[in-house]
Formats: sequence, structure tokens, C-alpha cells
Amino acid sequence: MESPDFNQIIDRHNTGSIKWDFLDHYLQLNTTELLPLWVSDYDFQCPEAVQQALSSRIDHGIFGYSERDDRYYQAAIDWFARRHQLTLHREWFTSIEGVVPGLALLIQMLSKPGEGVIVQGPYYASFAKIITMNGRTMIENPLLEGAEGYKIDYVHLEQILAQHRPPLLLLCNPHNPTGRCWDRDELHQLLMLCERYGTTIISDEIWADLILPWGKFTSILHLGCEWHSHVIAATSASKTFGLASLRIANFLIPDPTLRHAFHDRLNAHGLDVFNSLSMTAATAAYQYGDAWFDKLQDYLAENRCWFEKALASSVPWCRMTQAEGTYLAWLDCRDLGLDDNTLQEALIQKAKIAVSMGYSFGNKGKGFIRINLGCPRQYLEKTITGLAQLTP
Repeated sequence: MESPDFNQIIDRHNTGSIKWDFLDHYLQLNTTELLPLWVSDYDFQCPEAVQQALSSRIDHGIFGYSERDDRYYQAAIDWFARRHQLTLHREWFTSIEGVVPGLALLIQMLSKPGEGVIVQGPYYASFAKIITMNGRTMIENPLLEGAEGYKIDYVHLEQILAQHRPPLLLLCNPHNPTGRCWDRDELHQLLMLCERYGTTIISDEIWADLILPWGKFTSILHLGCEWHSHVIAATSASKTFGLASLRIANFLIPDPTLRHAFHDRLNAHGLDVFNSLSMTAATAAYQYGDAWFDKLQDYLAENRCWFEKALASSVPWCRMTQAEGTYLAWLDCRDLGLDDNTLQEALIQKAKIAVSMGYSFGNKGKGFIRINLGCPRQYLEKTITGLAQLTP
């Protein structure tokens, strides 16, 4: 099998790519001159083993109703045992066409209209959308910003737990956009507080595999069976292997009562048939993707280190938040002294880049931007050149 070339530039235009083809639709940016760094998907080809498995499945030519088979479950179970020393059980798995749709259904299932759901800002924008559009109240527990990254504010968390008695907390681990990986002690403290106030934790762990060499991922499920009645973990092969549009995600629900209720919820929405190509891709990725992913991890770590040094040298007003995971860079642009609208205009007109603006992650994101490091180095070189055009 050939070694992947992550420096290869592959033209993604005219492929229906949200990142490359829909800037106008989603960001109201109708220029083709911008380098898109906003959507968190790779500009790399997925593993060759996945491409071969998909090709063979397509050659079969029949795409009737499909269900997850033994290989699908075992591939995922083996991956998490091999990569994270995490023991999963087949009966825990429930599947749906993506993490966000599953979170939305769980919000409907585990809370009532008007009740509160806790998020920790700066928060993934889709969290806010699925909470508010389902008629629930978003309660923010802002993270504490520090020189070594972000931390959970447990004092404030207990205050809002006691005041609102919310049924749910949406945890993001590793955290998007900051890149924090919550450690065992942090998760234990979180679990104790939530148990005290009857709050269930749904942990979005879609970034679990994307850990930097100096980081460590701890799943909410690592903390033991004594917490299983209070936790749900969401996973997918999509971020790890670049399969975002081949939509299938797994919600790992150890508690039988919660799991059966979620099964009923999926059936009530007719979500009981699965995409055969999605299952083929995820199975092959988990079975045969280790070598490809190890090389990718090295490349992403090199990208991050290179980018941080280049920022310090050429863009000293821009500081990159310390992270342990993800391939996202959370950049502090407050030293420019610009409001968010003016900052965005400068990034478009001068830097010629399209980024995720920090304000879309809530009040804690104002003055920040998020960019995607999961791209060929040449794109990051262009980004540094563009950012250097901006001065305080």
C-alpha cells in the first residue's frame, strides 16, 4: 500500500464540498479568491483501504436495505480497545446518521421544553442550534481561559446546577474549538457534580482519536460502570478518517433503560435503516486504517508546530491556544483591537482567508478565530502570508 502524500494539493471544487463550493451560501462570501479554512474536514484523501472497500461494494451494484453486521461492531470495538484501551460492548451501540442529529434526539428524549441544557463556552455552534431550536434553554458554563489552555469552572457549574437543576450537560471532549482534552480528575469532578444534581452527561467524543503527541484522551466511559446510568458517549469514524459525508455515528449507551428509550426514539423517526456505503467505509477504516492514521497524526502534529512557530515569527499579535487534541487552531486576535465584524472584513479583504469566526462559538469566542490545520502545508503557508498583512 502506498504511503499517503498529505502535501498533495487536490482540487475539491465542483464536488459539492461545503468548505470549497458553498462559501456564498453559508458565509455570504461570493469570492473564489479566499482560501477556505472554516469547515472541520480534511483536504486529504481518505485511506486507500477505505477507497478499495467502497469500490468493491459499488461494483456489487445492489444497494437494498442494510443493517450493521458483526464486522461493523467488531471493527469499532477492536479500534477503541487497541487505540484507547477502552472496553466497549456490542449492546451499547446505537447508530444514527451523525452525532448532531443524535444529540438533538437525546435532547428531545431527556428534557422537556423550556428546561435547561448546559454547554461550556466557547461552544460548538451546533450545540446552541439544537438546544434552542428544540425549545430548550441553553445554560452556559463558560470555560476559564488561561496561558496553558482552558479549564472547567466548577464553582460556577455547581451554582447553575443548583439553581436550574438542568437534566442535561453537553460535554465536548476533546473540546471544539479549544482543543482541550479533559483528564480523568476533571471528568470525575464533573461526574460527581452532575450526579449530585441529577444531570445526565452526553459526551461528544467525535474528536477522540485526534490527539496530539503530548495529549491524552480519556473517555467519559473510562471512569467505570458506577457512572454508567448518567452518561452517554457519541463517536464516529468521520473526523478520524475524513468520512464526514458518509454519515454514520455511534451513541454508546451502557444503561439499558436509556438505550431502549433511544432505540424507541430512533424507531419513532424511522431511523432504523443504515447506509451500506457508510457502514462499509467505517468498517474498513477501523479494520485497516491504523497505518494511514499514524502517518496522518504525525503530519497534523508537524502542521501545528510549524504553524505556531510561523505565527510567533511573522504574526506576533496572533496567539494560538495550547491544545492537546483536534486539528483545529483557536487563535486569539484581540491584540488587533478590532471588533468582530471589522476583523472578519480584514481577514477577507487583506488576508484572503475564510475562517470560523469566534463569535459563532458564543460570547467567549469574541476576538478569536478558528482555523483548520487538516490541510496541506502549502495552505498554512498562504495563511501565514495573509495574516501577516494585518497589523495592530
